[in-house]
Amino acid sequence: MKLDRILFFIAITSLMIACKKDPSVKDQIDQQEQKQEVTEEKFDYVVEQFADLKILRYQIPGWDNLTLKEQKLVYYLTQAGLSGRDIMWDQNYRHNLTIRKALEKVYTSYEGNKSDANWKAFETYLKRVWFSNGIHHHYSNDKIKPEFSQDYFSSLLAATGTEVSKEVYEVIFNDQDAKKVNQAKGVDNVALSAVNFYGPGVTNNDVTSFYGKMKSPNEEKPLSFGLNSQLVKENGKLKERVYKSGGLYGSAIDEIIKWLEKAKGVAENEAQGDALGLLIEYYKTGNLQTWDDYNVAWTAATDGNIDYINSFIEVYNDPLGYRGSYETIVQIKDFDMSKKMSVLSENAQWFEDNSPLMDAHKKDSVVGVSYKVVAVAGEAGDASPSTPIGVNLPNANWIRAAVGSKSVSLGNIIGAYNNAGGSGRLKEFVHDDEEFELEEKYGQLADKLHTALHEVVGHASGKLNPGVGETKETLKNYASTMEEGRADLVGLYYLMDPKLQELGLVEDWEKTGKAAYDGYIRNGLMTQLIRLNLGDDVEEAHMRNRQWVSGWAFEQGKKDNVIEKVTREGKTYYNINDYAKLREIFGRLLRETQRIKSEGDYKAAEALVEGYGVKVDQAVHAEVLERNKQFTSAPYSGFVNPVLVPQTDEADEITGFEVFQPKTFEEQMLWYSKNYNFLPEVN
Repeated sequence: MKLDRILFFIAITSLMIACKKDPSVKDQIDQQEQKQEVTEEKFDYVVEQFADLKILRYQIPGWDNLTLKEQKLVYYLTQAGLSGRDIMWDQNYRHNLTIRKALEKVYTSYEGNKSDANWKAFETYLKRVWFSNGIHHHYSNDKIKPEFSQDYFSSLLAATGTEVSKEVYEVIFNDQDAKKVNQAKGVDNVALSAVNFYGPGVTNNDVTSFYGKMKSPNEEKPLSFGLNSQLVKENGKLKERVYKSGGLYGSAIDEIIKWLEKAKGVAENEAQGDALGLLIEYYKTGNLQTWDDYNVAWTAATDGNIDYINSFIEVYNDPLGYRGSYETIVQIKDFDMSKKMSVLSENAQWFEDNSPLMDAHKKDSVVGVSYKVVAVAGEAGDASPSTPIGVNLPNANWIRAAVGSKSVSLGNIIGAYNNAGGSGRLKEFVHDDEEFELEEKYGQLADKLHTALHEVVGHASGKLNPGVGETKETLKNYASTMEEGRADLVGLYYLMDPKLQELGLVEDWEKTGKAAYDGYIRNGLMTQLIRLNLGDDVEEAHMRNRQWVSGWAFEQGKKDNVIEKVTREGKTYYNINDYAKLREIFGRLLRETQRIKSEGDYKAAEALVEGYGVKVDQAVHAEVLERNKQFTSAPYSGFVNPVLVPQTDEADEITGFEVFQPKTFEEQMLWYSKNYNFLPEVN
C-alpha cells in the first residue's frame, strides 16, 4: 500500500481509539467489521510475493473466548514486544536503522515515475530489507544486492531531499560487510561478521579471552555471560555495553518496561505476575542473575491461558554463540491440541530412558517439561516477519535440568503455512507415488510430531559430563547446529517407534514414520538447496544440521543400500529402501552427537559439520535449481501480524478490542516504523 492508504490506516486507527461517538467513524468501523466477517469466511492467507519471499497472514483462534482482562494482557505484551522492534534492526547491522529510514523516506515522498523497472527494483529491495530486519538476507546472511544502479539511487535521494553519509551510501552497493554471520572454518568469525554484537577491531580471541576470565558465583549455575551486551574496544580495552534502561538501547527498553508493567497489572495469576516483575527488573538493571531468576520463575509459571517470550534470547546470530537477539512472541493456549500433545511431556522420562544415548549421558530425572500448542497473537524482533514454528526455552542447560523447560508449537502459524502452499514442488521431488501418498496423508502430522519431539524431548534430553563447560564455550561456532541436529535426531529416532501409537498420538506409527523419514532426507539432501545460490556453502545452523544428519546417514547406509540415490530421466531422487536400518543409523548418530556435546569434543563437532553439513554437491544443486524454476511459490515465507485495536469509553478505559488484518506488507512496515520508532539511527 502506498502512502495515501497508509495514512488512512493510521487515521482510522487513531480515531477509533480517541473517539467512539463520531458517526462517520462508526460507519467506517461497521464497514471494517463487515469486511472482516467476509475475510473470516474465506480467509486469504497470502498477502503478496516478491523476490524469494512470500508474505502470509495468520488468524488468532480463541481470541473471542478470552476475557477482557486476558485480551488486555495479550495487547500489553504485544505492545511491549513491538516497542523493542528497532533493537533487532540495530543488532543485525550498525547501519540498518539509517538505511531503513532513508529508504522509507524515499518510498513515501518520491513523486516521480513509479511504473518503470528501476522503481519496481527499489520497491522490491525495500521490501526485502523490511523482511530481513536489515540489509542482510534473513536466512543466507548474505548482503542483499540492489537491482537498481547507484546513479538511480542518487536520483531518488536528490528528488526526495534524503541525505545519507558516504559510508552508508557505499555500503548498500559495495562488498564491505558482505556476511551478517560468518561461520566459515579457519577465519576470524567475529571480525568477518557484520552483525552488530561486536565493535570494530574485536576478534575471536578477544571474545574467548574476555569471557574465559569470568567466573559465575555458582559454577553449577553458570550465568549467560555476554547475552545482553555489545562488546567493544575503547582505548584498546574491551568493554561491555549492556542492554538495559539507561544503557544501550535504553530508550526502547524504557518503552518495553512501560508496557510490561501494564501487563503485570493484569497478570492471570501470582506466578505469572512475579515472573513479569523479574523481567522488568532485568530490563532495568541488565543483571544476569536476575535473568536466571526470571527464567526459573517463568518456566515454573505454567498456569493460565496466555504466555509470552520476550527479551534477548536466541544466539544464532552471534558467530560464537554468546549474544541474544531481541525476540518476542505472544501466545494464546490452544486447549484441545495442548491436551492431546501434553502426553509427550508426561512421558518425557520414558523417552530419555529408552534413547540410544550412553547411560552416562542420560538424565536420571527429566524435570518439568511442559508442552503446549499455542496460537500466536503477535511477534516482533527476531521472530518477525520470519517466524519459528516451535520454541523450547529457557536455553540454560542447568535450568533445563533443575527446573525444566517450556515447549510450544505455534499451531496457527503451522496452519497458515499448510493452507497457503501447494503440492507441485512435492510431486517434482518425491521418488514415486507411494512417497507422495504417504506425504499427503501423513506428512502434516509427521511434521507436527517431529516439531513436538524436537522441542519437548530433544532439547530436554541428555546431560553434560561433570566439569564440562557450556556448549557455546566447548563447541563454539558449531554449538547451535550441533544442538539443533541433536534435537532433530531425537525426534527422528522416535518417529518410527510404536510407542507413539500406544500413546494415542498416531493411528499408524509406521506410515507416519515413513513419511517423516522421506521428508527429512528429501529436504536435507535436495529441496532445501533451493534456498541457496549455486556455489554457496551452507551457512545457517538449521540448514547445516539437516544436511549433516542426512548426509552422514546416507553415507553410513551405503553398504546396505539403506538410502538409494536414483537417477531417472536425468533427474535425481533419494529413495529409502530400509526404514528400520535408517532408524538404527539415526540412533547411532544421536548417540555420537550427544557424546560430542556431553564431552565438549570440538574436533569431532568440527569434523561432523564440516564433513557433511557445509559443502554442497554442485551437480545436484544445479539440477535442483533448474527443476525448481517451474514453480512460482517463493522458498521463504513470513507473516504480517494482526492488529489489535483497543476500544475505549468516555473515561478512556479499554472496553474491548477489534482485530484487523493488514492489507499489504508495506502498510504494516510503515506503520511500525512510525509508531515504534524509539531508537536513534546510531546507538
